[in-house]
Amino acid sequence: MKVNPYLNFDGQAEEAFKFYKSVFGGEFTANMKMSDAPGTENLPSSEQSRTMHISLPLDGGTVLMGSDIMPSAGHQLNKGNTNYISLHPKSKDEADRIFEGLSKGGEIEMPMADQFWGDYFGSFIDKYGIHWMINYNAEFN
Repeated sequence: MKVNPYLNFDGQAEEAFKFYKSVFGGEFTANMKMSDAPGTENLPSSEQSRTMHISLPLDGGTVLMGSDIMPSAGHQLNKGNTNYISLHPKSKDEADRIFEGLSKGGEIEMPMADQFWGDYFGSFIDKYGIHWMINYNAEFN
C-alpha cells in the first residue's frame, strides 16, 4: 500500500507546489482548479481559481499532493487539518475495510464513492483528530 502526504492551503496550494517543484524537480501529474469540478459554477469568483487537486511525484514512488480549502463551504485552515494521510489500497474491498475501520468513532467528510475523476474515494477525521483519505484507482494498481 502506498502512503502519500496531502497538504491543505488557504489559496496558496499552486504557489507552494511551484516552490516544492523548484526543490524536488519533476512535473505535476495533476493541477485541477475548483472551476474544473461539476457543480462549482456557483462558487464565489475568488474560489474558482483555487486548486482542487495538485500532485507532484517524488523519488521512490511517493506523490506529494495538495489542495486549497473553500471558505464558502465553511472550510477553515487550522492546525491539524493542514495534512492528510492519503492511503492507496490495492482493491475496492480493501479501501472499504480500511475506511470503515479507521473512521469508526470519527467524522466522515466524504463517504467512499466513485468520483467524477475516475477514482473510488472517501475522507474522514478519525476519533483521534487525524485526517485520512482513502483513494483506490484500478488503473494504478
